[in-house]
Amino acid sequence: MAFAQRVFSGVQPTGNLHLGNYLGAIVNFVKLQETHNCIYCVVDMHAITQGVEVWGGPAELARSTREVTAAFIAAGIDPKKHIVFNQSQVSGHAELAWIFNCVARVGWLSRMTQFKEKAGKDRENASVGLYDYPVLMAADILLYRATHVPVGEDQKQHLELSRDIAQKFNNDFADSIRSQGFNDGLYFPQPEPLITGPATRVMSLRDGTKKMSKSDASDNSRINLTDDADLIAQKIRKAKTDPEPLPTEEDGLGPRPEADNLVGIYAALAGVSKQAVLKDFGGGQFSSFKNALVELCVAKLSPIAGEMKRLVADPGHVDAILIDGAGRARAIADETMRKTKDIVGFIHQR
Repeated sequence: MAFAQRVFSGVQPTGNLHLGNYLGAIVNFVKLQETHNCIYCVVDMHAITQGVEVWGGPAELARSTREVTAAFIAAGIDPKKHIVFNQSQVSGHAELAWIFNCVARVGWLSRMTQFKEKAGKDRENASVGLYDYPVLMAADILLYRATHVPVGEDQKQHLELSRDIAQKFNNDFADSIRSQGFNDGLYFPQPEPLITGPATRVMSLRDGTKKMSKSDASDNSRINLTDDADLIAQKIRKAKTDPEPLPTEEDGLGPRPEADNLVGIYAALAGVSKQAVLKDFGGGQFSSFKNALVELCVAKLSPIAGEMKRLVADPGHVDAILIDGAGRARAIADETMRKTKDIVGFIHQR
């Protein structure tokens, strides 16, 4: 069958959003509004899979959920045309995750590299939620029978798991699916990744080999979406570079991770290729390029920071957006769960 084209993606509300979140995810969310029906979720259930010291406790979780929502709106996502909500308001995410837990295999989850990275050496003390959250991610996507998911490179493995779960569910319940009117035996789609833009993976300003992260001890390693113009300028001017001039060809960026990162950031913010950036700045010193990067970052990010500040000052307004979005998301999710329960054989109220 032909599945309706639908985009789903989510952002965890843990700590301050930064330039990597914006360029790697949110800017693409905004673009996709023009071509797809979009559902954007603040995944607060994922946030609590790690220790409370990571997500900060109840008050911080609520604050961060509103801040991520404010960032979506400030960056240009239209919550009237598309759906913006927080995950925990729609019970179908947890319901479908349990069904998928019974479809997914332990061996599949054991191969997930992010669990190993996040759990560290003390894996026995990690939560079951942290181990199992790729199954919840599959439920997030497939609850809306989404066909496309904008993801970073680090989430591609989890999307592959979503595809495996969808395929196994369809195989396991093929006869039942057909009996529900799906003649080809396919109920869940196999979602495709959408990885776009020249800076889908933004690296630390202090170490071009490490991903920009809100958990990095140094605030100078990242540009937060709430940073003012002076702080943005200070961080970019302090960003690690090497002594050589910028190369004139993109191949020259390969062995120079810090140069590659800064050029990639400029390219993504300007909406041009890295080669186009090098055409303007190649052969020159980093000092003049950094000045231009400061101007571009401030021009692009300062309006977002200002709008975010305005929105988070009115939590009732932000909550109303989430409640409205959750109601619209629930209408889709409830239909998916009704059909899923019929397919599995659960007796339920119709």
